[in-house]
Formats: sequence, C-alpha cells, structure tokens
Amino acid sequence: MSDDTSAPRVLDRIDWPVHTARLTLRPARPDDADAVWEYRRLEPVARWLTDLPDDAAGFRARFAEPGRLATTVVVEHDAAVIGDLMVRVEDAWAQTEVAAAARGVQAELGWVFDPASQGHGYATEAVRELLRLCFTELGLRRVTALCFADNEPSWRLMERVGMRREAHNVADSLHRSGQWLDGLGYALLAEEWKSA
Repeated sequence: MSDDTSAPRVLDRIDWPVHTARLTLRPARPDDADAVWEYRRLEPVARWLTDLPDDAAGFRARFAEPGRLATTVVVEHDAAVIGDLMVRVEDAWAQTEVAAAARGVQAELGWVFDPASQGHGYATEAVRELLRLCFTELGLRRVTALCFADNEPSWRLMERVGMRREAHNVADSLHRSGQWLDGLGYALLAEEWKSA
C-alpha cells in the first residue's frame, strides 16, 4: 500500500470498531501515539522493531503520518491500548500480462504488544481476528509476516494462528546492534485459513 495520502485507505472498508470476546480493534488515531510509545520504547519490545524514534515527540510525528495511520490498528482491552497491528496491503508478484489481477491481493502483517499484557492470549486473539478481517472483509488471498529468528515470541504467535514458515534466511537481517541475524518468513493463504 502506498504511503501517498491520496491512496485509498484499504482499512476503511471494514466496519470499525471490531470486537472479539475480550478486545476491541480499531484504526489508530494520532492521539494513540503516547499510549503506543509507552510500550514500544521498552527495551524488550524496541529491540525487535524496524524503527523507533529516540523520543516521544519524534514517535508522535512518525505515528501521525497518514501512511502509518492508514495501516495501523490498535488493540484495546478494557478501553486501554495494549497493542498495535500493521496491515500493509500489497501487490503480489506477477508477470506483466496478468499484473492487474495481482494488485492489492495480499498483505504483510505485524504486531507489537505491551509486555504487561502478555501471557493472557490477547495477541493470539487479536491476530486471529486480524486474519479473519484480512480474508473475509478485505478479500485478500494471502498474508505474510516477518521477524528476526531470535524473536521467538513473534514466530511462535505466527505458528499459533496457523501461519506456516516459508523461509529461514541466514544472516540476512542487519540488527541495530550491528549483528547480522537470521530472519524468518511466514505466510497463510485464504484457503488454508478457511480449512483450519
């Protein structure tokens, strides 16, 4: 999905908010930035994030960018933000003659949760609902997720929700520590989700 502010907001096709047994999922708003910053700045969380501004003001500015807001869903439990989800709709690779049929048919997913809320199954509940939304409401055919191989909680979550490991790339990801770490890639097709 483009970060261009004129691009259609794919998530606008969903009737928000969405409720699960214990959680509420809704599109992120600029005023969610401080709550999200509180857990994203924590070292056990921040070590795995792709980018993290150095301070709350920098984070607020990045969080409020239209492209970021267009792909971010917050997760609430008892009206408190406990996590955030990313849904970046993308085109699938295709040969030129059929490229139009591959536009906007898949998404990369991501998630970050407050360590204080871990151990209760909230992440599993939220990501399962996100998968349902991707396949039923958005009509996607495939979703993917990536993580560092050392980020065991993330890849274990991918497996819990039925995603399959498609790639284990050796020393392909440069971590901000300066080390080259292994990366993992997971995916799930709509038909696999339906049959599960």
